[in-house]
Amino acid sequence: MSETSPATPPTPLRSFGRFELRALLSKSTRSLVWRVFDSRHGQELMLCMPREKPNSPAALEHWLRMAQAGARVQHPHVAPAFEIGQVESWPYVAYDRALGETLDERLARQAAPLPLDAAGWVAQLLEGLAFAHEAGHAHRDIQTAAMIIDGSDKVRLIGLEVAQEVFPANVDYNTVTRRAVRESAEEDVLCVGLLLNRTLSGKPVLEEIDLQQVVQQMQPRGREVVRLGWETPHPIPDPLRAICNRATDRQTRQRYHLARSFLRALDGWRQAAAHDDGGPIVLLLDKLQRIGHLPTTTTGMHRFTAGSGLEAQHANALSELVLKDMALSLELVRRVNNALRQNGHQGDTVLNMQRAIQMIGLDGLQLAANALKPWPGPLQPVAAEMLRTAMARVNKAGSIAQALRPAGYDGEVVYLITVMQNLGRLLLQYHFPDDAQQIRQLMLPPEPTEDIPNPPSLGEQAAAYAVLGCDLDTLGVAVARHWGLGDELLQMVRRQPLDAPVHQPRGDADAIRLTCSLANELVDALGLPEHKRRAGVEAATRRYAKALGVGLREVMEALNPGAAQRPGAATAAPAAAPVSPSPLRDRLAGRRAS
Repeated sequence: MSETSPATPPTPLRSFGRFELRALLSKSTRSLVWRVFDSRHGQELMLCMPREKPNSPAALEHWLRMAQAGARVQHPHVAPAFEIGQVESWPYVAYDRALGETLDERLARQAAPLPLDAAGWVAQLLEGLAFAHEAGHAHRDIQTAAMIIDGSDKVRLIGLEVAQEVFPANVDYNTVTRRAVRESAEEDVLCVGLLLNRTLSGKPVLEEIDLQQVVQQMQPRGREVVRLGWETPHPIPDPLRAICNRATDRQTRQRYHLARSFLRALDGWRQAAAHDDGGPIVLLLDKLQRIGHLPTTTTGMHRFTAGSGLEAQHANALSELVLKDMALSLELVRRVNNALRQNGHQGDTVLNMQRAIQMIGLDGLQLAANALKPWPGPLQPVAAEMLRTAMARVNKAGSIAQALRPAGYDGEVVYLITVMQNLGRLLLQYHFPDDAQQIRQLMLPPEPTEDIPNPPSLGEQAAAYAVLGCDLDTLGVAVARHWGLGDELLQMVRRQPLDAPVHQPRGDADAIRLTCSLANELVDALGLPEHKRRAGVEAATRRYAKALGVGLREVMEALNPGAAQRPGAATAAPAAAPVSPSPLRDRLAGRRAS
């Protein structure tokens, strides 16, 4: 008779009260997340619990009270709690497993998401988190397991108020002051930035699974700098890279401090990337409808339009007056070109103020002036002064462009195109002064450290990406398109990119665009610290010298003219060969428009 070996005893089930523990989904220094089976209800749940047991009955009571308050936060992107309870003084919050899988589970199961999809997941998480923060709650342990994704890519936040403050056992919870929610909320936003980095890069940040450990290693607490690497599963667009890097910037003051600010930048990029013309563009167009593009600086327009004729001298005087008011000039451009489009002149764009005034008439000019808000509109004094400074810089650029323009080009046309190359910047300062201030702040050089004695600063484009999710030229072009300006003009109002070489102009439109771009870069150079101005002017001149046929002498004369020129005044163009006829010049001057 053969001997039979005794049966191997079954492995005892690990349990937590009535829950069968099936898998540990997340373990951090502050919390645990388990996948469990609930024998009472016959379903799988996710159990979120603190890493440390509350150290007294009062602490346990406080934990349960705060968790129940967090569970009352109702939002589409905050998971509803299935149950809040305790097992042998270990508190927990349970969530229905049917809500989805954790971010780590999703990333392990499928290929790396496209950047647009990853940004969409994080944006949904930020929506829920922003709502919770505004309701007075913080998460305090954002990990990959805190983001739950279902089959339709809907994201929900779990674990709100699970990782709470640890106080001494004898503390009086009726009088203790919890750590400021704002401080905890800012750490939540930083961790969401790390989640975005983790999702886009396809690997753990600093090779750490626990994001709390990453936070401890980052500056200013530690020595590590977290930036999105270049070896990623998919190419990362520059705006998204700028947003991700700002969220984890080594300088605390440069990061997003509110989930809502982070969300706005991410949504701005997502909607622009999806060609929805959404985000900041939609907000800006809405403000244009309600309060106009810029406030007027002119008073008493009726005194100049009281006459009944449009004699040449009268039209010229009105043109001078209009060009001194940037808001009124743009309003006439908008009205005249919208009228041309409605009358079937699809190929015509008028930028000459005398012609515009003749077309719209005195009554039309008065209506345009009356439609504008008086200075400074809704702006507070500090923001109004910033707008005034910005308009003065643009006016200076316009005068420089006139002095450098090729022969045969209308001075008013060149001036207005220079203004429109700054349209996005002007509108941002007027309608979103706080965002404009954020962009300026991001462009300041970070504080030097021993490791980085000369830290680079963000350029304007990267700073705008980090705040708005799109660049300022895109804002300006969207408004110009909304006004019905033609494709040629839309091409001209985009500045030459700073990182792109300057080639020979391919035609009239290119020549005007490059001339105005040079003028704007020269004004930017004048805004540099004094010891860098000369070098900045020379660098801009070298960039455009071959393409435009200008040298440092012409540039210096344009920067320091012998007499002040009014906006739009016909300054003498550089001497050149006889000018050949140009259909574009005729269209912009309004010679073809009826």
